[in-house]
Amino acid sequence: MRVLIFHGYLLRGTGSNIYNANLARALVADGHEVHLLCQEPAAEQLSFIDAVGSWSDGDLTLRTLREPIRCTAYRPDIGELLPVYVDDPYEGFTAKAFRDCSDDELAAYVQANVAAVGDVGARVSPDVALANHAVMGPLILARALDDTVPYAVKIHGSAMEYTVRPQPERFLPALHEGLARARGVLVGSRHVAERLWEVAGEVCDRTRLGPPGVDVAAFRPRPADEATANLRVLAEQLAATTASWGGEAGAVETLRALDPSVHRIVTYLGKLIVSKGVDLLLAAWPLVTAQVPSARLCVVGFGTYREALGDIVDALARGDLDGLGEIARRGRELEGGPAGELTYLRAFLDSLDDEAAQAYRQSAQAAVGTIAFTGRLEHEALPLLLPACTAQVVPSTFPEAYGMVAAEAAACGMLPVCAGHSGLAEVAATLAEALDEPLRRLLTFPRGPAAVRDIAERLVVWLTLPDDQRDRASAALAAVAQERYGWDRVAQGVVAAARGDLGALPPP
Repeated sequence: MRVLIFHGYLLRGTGSNIYNANLARALVADGHEVHLLCQEPAAEQLSFIDAVGSWSDGDLTLRTLREPIRCTAYRPDIGELLPVYVDDPYEGFTAKAFRDCSDDELAAYVQANVAAVGDVGARVSPDVALANHAVMGPLILARALDDTVPYAVKIHGSAMEYTVRPQPERFLPALHEGLARARGVLVGSRHVAERLWEVAGEVCDRTRLGPPGVDVAAFRPRPADEATANLRVLAEQLAATTASWGGEAGAVETLRALDPSVHRIVTYLGKLIVSKGVDLLLAAWPLVTAQVPSARLCVVGFGTYREALGDIVDALARGDLDGLGEIARRGRELEGGPAGELTYLRAFLDSLDDEAAQAYRQSAQAAVGTIAFTGRLEHEALPLLLPACTAQVVPSTFPEAYGMVAAEAAACGMLPVCAGHSGLAEVAATLAEALDEPLRRLLTFPRGPAAVRDIAERLVVWLTLPDDQRDRASAALAAVAQERYGWDRVAQGVVAAARGDLGALPPP
């Protein structure tokens, strides 16, 4: 079957990018022919890409990398402007949030992609297609493909929360037009379905559960000696690529120094933006290391709040609670948005009496040496890191479509400690089946003024469990994650949704 996918962004880095790369790989493995439209500048470096297509003066040309051609990646010529949902730098583009783009800019972006999809569609005659994101992918397919090509839509949370819902008068028409002809609409969680139905209730009967998957061959537990060796491999790989991997100074040395036989390694993995709640984890960390001196925190990611997070670490190093309070007061202003207080961080600081504040200052100054930022790591590097870790924290304060990082962590035998809301709570509920009752609560914490202490308490309980008890629980988490999630199942669901074969797909 010939499958056309419109993504429009990269194939590395964040959630929807990883989703489409893994989906294309799984479709190829299942025997399908894939035609993937994206903006990945180095598609030829990906092992599942067999040919690349590009446009020059409106003419499409193909370059074959290997035979047989099972997956072709096309890069539409959209010019310099790349509309995005969350502000982030994109090398080679002027990235601009959809909300800040003019109507003319959006029209030009849509038209360029419609022309590209039309060219590919005329050339390959796809049997089915998939559009990603609420806008503008579905609209582009609706305008570029005729009625003979059925398609599905995969809703990722970022377009809904950062674009459609804040400016419904601008973006709802595009959403409705794109969804009108979709045979199936896939969501990662019940939470995303409900958010979609609030603005597009007409698709309720076509909505099915279609979460991302986990590469269970790569994300799996490893023996301690293998996990340690893989950490060293990762460090040497990064050292060899120097500036090209987008990391931070000292990251290679940090990875070299981590020793799973000695350290209890905790990770954060994701965008460094206010909505991800990384400030809560950093504030909680001194409470963790005060009771677990062997704990080490590895923050993996990049984003517009990186400098402010560095300021938090600097304030911890000084024991400067007033400085932390000022960061909490300014909030989103420090990532370029309007001022808005970080209320959960503020609540924690306000809860400290004089004695507790003095103890926290001392713990904070000692804890800073156990915190490291790696910067960006490519998704394929994560299986070298995660099996060496003991826990992961997913502290988002903003709704999440799905907890893919939590599922991958669990598949490696790590405990994911998730904010207890939206798609994160749904993933945690699935994983809870693996744990005995006393440990199930460690998977989530309530989003609220006690979040800092709740994160710390759950980490301390897990990190101080007797080794044999934690090992049994880790193995159980890995087993349920590997049983429930797999990209082959995801790929089959996408094809079924595009064809309108919804009977076998679970409702959200």
